[in-house]
Amino acid sequence: MDNFRAALLMVAAMAGFALEDLFLKQATATLPVGQVIVLLGGGGTLAFVLLLRRRGLGFLSPLLFVRQVMVRNLAEAAAAGSIVSALALVPLATFSAILQASPLVITLGGALFLGERVGWRRWSAIVVGFCGVILILRPGTPEFRPEHLLVVAAVGALAVRDLVTRRIPGRVATLQLAAWGMAATIPVGLGVMLLAGTPPRLAAEGLGYSLAGMSVGIAAYYAITLATRTGEVAVVAPLRYVRLVFALGLAVAVLGERPDAMTLAGAALVVGSGLYTLLREARLAAGARATARAAARRAAEALAAEAMAAEASPKAGGGV
Repeated sequence: MDNFRAALLMVAAMAGFALEDLFLKQATATLPVGQVIVLLGGGGTLAFVLLLRRRGLGFLSPLLFVRQVMVRNLAEAAAAGSIVSALALVPLATFSAILQASPLVITLGGALFLGERVGWRRWSAIVVGFCGVILILRPGTPEFRPEHLLVVAAVGALAVRDLVTRRIPGRVATLQLAAWGMAATIPVGLGVMLLAGTPPRLAAEGLGYSLAGMSVGIAAYYAITLATRTGEVAVVAPLRYVRLVFALGLAVAVLGERPDAMTLAGAALVVGSGLYTLLREARLAAGARATARAAARRAAEALAAEAMAAEASPKAGGGV
């Protein structure tokens, strides 16, 4: 494990995702939301298909129709539609702050639907994190904006995607999942364009931002994959929240946004509770691995002792 390299890769990935959000937000200023979704999905599909060909894997496969894969693709499509729509309407700082609740929702979903054990400490962290989201949304007040619920929908869709991914058979390649997920977003973009009645535009600025967002997003996806394979979870996972730091910096420096105190306070609660949850899960996983190793060692010692006793028995009998 090279934790230092993994940490650098994770920080780079989070910077890339923050830049992707910024570029996509700027793209929606001159292009219809549906067109941005189509460009993102089409470009991502092409990139992953090329990677599949390099690995000798096919895009079309019977595994595409595995139930968990189809549910994941639907969740990916819903997430893409919600995210791009939210970026067009919601301040980047607010969008990024709410999006950080994803790990908490995944932990909640794992407990409710997958039977994963969650102790009172992590339940408390989930409650605190949701209180932070409420501080950001402020329902029932003049500051509440219905479009902020698009980010909440994106968080839910991302959680479904990640939870279902845990149940996908190991014979399905990660690159295939990525390619299918990207392809699933294309019909969503076309549907949004059709419902909104917005024909595609050839705005050079918007097309450039879309291409930049897609390129940075693919590079960030590759970096985060390398980071999770190179370093320990306890080191790498908490660095996901660096994305919010980059997003806030870009929102202030590039877009001129000024998040208010309530948004910052809510973001702090979400990040703090999420960090605690991730660290707690990593500690529990490390404890479980240590217990398993100790049990395996005891079993090996017991087998060795039995073998020695069995070997000694004939010698003892022969000496009588």
